[in-house]
Amino acid sequence: MTFAEYLDARRKEVEAALEVYLPKSPRIPAVVADAMRYSLMAGGKRLRPLLVLASAEGAAQSIGTSEVAARDAAMAAACAIEMIHTYSLIHDDLPSMDDDDLRRGRPTSHIVHGEGMAILAGDGLQAEAFSLLAREPQGLHLTLTARKLRVLGLVAEAAGPAGMVGGQAIDLHAVSATPAAAPLDADGLREMHARKTGALIRASVASGAVMGGADDRLVATLDIYGTEIGLAFQIVDDILDVEGAAATLGKTAGKDHAAGKPTYPAFFGLEKSRALAADCHGRARQALDKAGLLDSRLDDIATWIIKRDK
Repeated sequence: MTFAEYLDARRKEVEAALEVYLPKSPRIPAVVADAMRYSLMAGGKRLRPLLVLASAEGAAQSIGTSEVAARDAAMAAACAIEMIHTYSLIHDDLPSMDDDDLRRGRPTSHIVHGEGMAILAGDGLQAEAFSLLAREPQGLHLTLTARKLRVLGLVAEAAGPAGMVGGQAIDLHAVSATPAAAPLDADGLREMHARKTGALIRASVASGAVMGGADDRLVATLDIYGTEIGLAFQIVDDILDVEGAAATLGKTAGKDHAAGKPTYPAFFGLEKSRALAADCHGRARQALDKAGLLDSRLDDIATWIIKRDK
């Protein structure tokens, strides 16, 4: 199938699995179930779950096992990571954080459900994600249990204060109006993005590889790929904040620039930022070449990240 057909097929599989895994009333109160569903099922690129599935396929391709079975084994991790990503978007959009009223082409959670319920919806999605990682795929085989535990650790590290939460903390501190604010230099900007955006993308790639049966060497090589595309994704995001339109992006355009937030175009300009993203793309492809996976969907996804317009 073409890459566009591949994206469509995998997204439909992810959407169907999210429908199954998302808790519903009466197991949980309808008011929070509705708020969780509003944000989780709002569409979006589904980049992170796509990376989980493509990485699992790549691992299977590398070791000569079934790609379908690898995808099945990785689907719960793909959905859990999308839940964590969605929770982070809900919280990022709050007035006390990035203060935005548009996400995935429609009003943000706190605009529709109120700030308190938006916070609870995010909390619920994060907790449910870890419940899902611990629970699925079901089975008592030692190899499966070991893989699930490893993925739990990878995702927890990426989502927590050493990863995504830490990156958001750096971002908030850098633009704080208090005397303790710490403006970033170029190295600090890279560190912030590596944590805030890159960590969960890296974890997506590594988790898929682990659930697909990759050995330590392959996981490490794919982690290099994940690191590079994670940074490339954020650089392109920064560029689109300058050049994109809200109708295309599905979120408010130009907001980072207006808020004086540290971004790659602000530090380096647009052309240099494009060159830096291209360098990341090149290094990601080198990692895939080393892994023998240049003919995998991971290469297509890397190119899509660089060329995307939303």
